[in-house]
Amino acid sequence: MHTGPYKPMRGFAQKHPNTRSALEYWYELISGRSFRSIAELREVFPHADRVDGWTVFNIGGNKARLIAFIHYGRQTVSIDRVLTHSEYDRWRP
Repeated sequence: MHTGPYKPMRGFAQKHPNTRSALEYWYELISGRSFRSIAELREVFPHADRVDGWTVFNIGGNKARLIAFIHYGRQTVSIDRVLTHSEYDRWRP
């Protein structure tokens, strides 16, 4: 899958350096793979959830939540934002 933009990941990792390696690992796992559905995605990311059209990933054992839009037909992932667990609890799509 083609992933872009990574600006939300970089900004979050600057504020929360303890998540940098987990975010890099997520990026490594999703890049260059093909997923045709949420079911296939969950084979690699078992805790990925669909929330109102978005896909939410738990990062680093719940240190963060990465929110992305995935277009399976085009094989693209658009990262919307990365939030702490408490920020995610207040987030509304």
